[in-house]
Amino acid sequence: MSDMLDWDDWEQRLALHWADFGRMDAEVFVERLEALAAELRDGDPIGLFERASAQDSLGNEANAAPLYRQALAGGLSGIRRRRATIQYASTLRNLGQTDESIALLEAELAMPSDELDDAVAAFLALSLVDAGRAQEAAGLALGRLAHHLPRYNRSLKRYADALLPDA
Repeated sequence: MSDMLDWDDWEQRLALHWADFGRMDAEVFVERLEALAAELRDGDPIGLFERASAQDSLGNEANAAPLYRQALAGGLSGIRRRRATIQYASTLRNLGQTDESIALLEAELAMPSDELDDAVAAFLALSLVDAGRAQEAAGLALGRLAHHLPRYNRSLKRYADALLPDA
């Protein structure tokens, strides 16, 4: 990141740009996002993550995957690291690399809890289905859903746990 960059201003401009996603031509969207990322130092993991997210959002998974990999290897941290892991794993699943997707997401489940826990589980469930492990996927997804129900939480959680391989 440039020493002269006002980080809060940059984050605000980035958020405004993402708010316009889908309202502008895809090529223009990517060009403007690339310009924002270029304000950071070359190879900045946040810039790499945002570039990957743009490619991924436009369905360009093959372009997104190496950017996610570089962002994570470059020390991406905080909530962006978790988002990158989820998005990268989803991209890998879409590229047919299901085993790698599952490995990333299973490791992510062991990380400290935050507001993205259910997203990690949901994307893991998708990868498990693709790997032919639909019963385990259902157990995982239903177990997470049980926390959000106004009633039947314990019953659903027990049924969900029974679907998991360690039951």
